Amino acid sequence: MSLKNTLEIIPFTTDLKDHIKILNFEWLIKYFNVEPKDQLVLSNPQGEIIDKGGFIFYARYNGEIIGTVSLLKIDDSTFELSKMAITSKIQGLGIGKKLIDHCLSFAKENKIEKLILYSNRKLLTALHLYRKFGFEEIELETGNYERADIKMERIIV
Repeated sequence: MSLKNTLEIIPFTTDLKDHIKILNFEWLIKYFNVEPKDQLVLSNPQGEIIDKGGFIFYARYNGEIIGTVSLLKIDDSTFELSKMAITSKIQGLGIGKKLIDHCLSFAKENKIEKLILYSNRKLLTALHLYRKFGFEEIELETGNYERADIKMERIIV
């Protein structure tokens, strides 16, 4: 199945706001649990991500929103790659690659110097994907996400 003609990466709009919550809750409930911070951010993506200088992108496939990723602003030069989710109905088609590739291109175009992310070592497919895109493990501080046991960064040059 080819995604070339049918997959689009589109920016956040208010009419799409519920998709970030639906997609993220799907995988959070499957692998972990929904933490209070997740509930807050995913229930109010406009206020918690967009209005704070961040960005949300969606993967639209054949007219349906099937994936999402966010760039949460840490400071003017650093953003957190976060809230990435692809519906379990349609995984394994390279959608995660397209979303990360989009974020890296966006970061470069917008002079973002560094992307960080938090993950969990049991998410082997995700970690493999992050490493493939040049993310490297760095020291993990405590208290960000209960489920996070690895932090990675990618310098954008």
